[in-house]
Amino acid sequence: MTKSINQDQFTCPLPITKHDTIQLAHGSGGQMSQDLISKLFVWAFENDELNKHDDNAVLHIDCNKISFSTDSYVVDPIFFPGGNIGDLAVNGTVNDVSMAGAKPLYLSCGFIIEEGFPLADLKNIVISMKKAAATAGVKIVTGDTKVVNKGKGDKIFINTSGIGIIEHDYKIGADCLQPDDVIIISGTIADHGICILSQREGLAFEAEIESDSAPLNQLVQIALQAGGSSIHAFRDPTRGGVAATLNEFAQTSQVGIRIKEEFIRVNDPVRGACEILGLDPLYIANEGKMIVVVKKDKAKEVLKAMQLHPLGKDSAIIGDVISEKSGLVQLLTQLGTSRIIDMPVGEQLPRIC
Repeated sequence: MTKSINQDQFTCPLPITKHDTIQLAHGSGGQMSQDLISKLFVWAFENDELNKHDDNAVLHIDCNKISFSTDSYVVDPIFFPGGNIGDLAVNGTVNDVSMAGAKPLYLSCGFIIEEGFPLADLKNIVISMKKAAATAGVKIVTGDTKVVNKGKGDKIFINTSGIGIIEHDYKIGADCLQPDDVIIISGTIADHGICILSQREGLAFEAEIESDSAPLNQLVQIALQAGGSSIHAFRDPTRGGVAATLNEFAQTSQVGIRIKEEFIRVNDPVRGACEILGLDPLYIANEGKMIVVVKKDKAKEVLKAMQLHPLGKDSAIIGDVISEKSGLVQLLTQLGTSRIIDMPVGEQLPRIC
């Protein structure tokens, strides 16, 4: 007889998520974020679409299925190797809309700008957004601009919302994982988070670390064409990294997830930076990678198709879904041991996107 696993025995017993005020960690994408969302926002706004806990809402309007998402960007610094706050905002919302298997079509854009912000910087940001939208094949069709007094903001914040059309009838989401599913990731991890950290703190490494910010909508469609109804979930592992995404999947679908360290790719400069700083790449944000969960019998076909696209050339199968240890994520290390990859609680790197 198999002994049931009590998840509480693997989590910290201290009341570290109990606060009377908002903390930076409430925006981390980890456990404190999940608590805030589920215990306040979902409680207040509860409805069938919101309760799915995906990065987008799937809406049925007449005979159409629509993917709708919104996100706000407060990254610091606003310019970094590989991008800036503008193209990051476009790519991030395109990706969130796409994770339902949708084709993103239109974006809105809202600017909150601090008095005194250089117009030259604003122009560069807007031009980068124009280029990013063209690359993704979407239009920015509406927006808003607000200016706050100097000292009452921090340079510039951007909110983007997006809508896209869903042309399939497949059920895709965090609650759709099944035992024997295979987990694919589209490339190296932790590039964006370490890029932002190194720029913010003035850290110099032998090789410059660039953000992986990119639109994933084409790669999503390629995977969808190869996998069809065998695709059970898409997700871009942004705040909280791969660890947060896989924990959310495991808990929402009530399955176990097992990943293998040897197949998780990290660029050498990023790995070196993580080792120096004592950070785990699994918990670091990405902005141009996606996780795909697919039935085992279609996994190699989906993987091969993804590897033919520039953004998926380093795609790899990193693990599988199991029926045991429901709600838990295990890492099988290269030493032959295993450890629990828990949901992050606090904020390692605030204002990462």
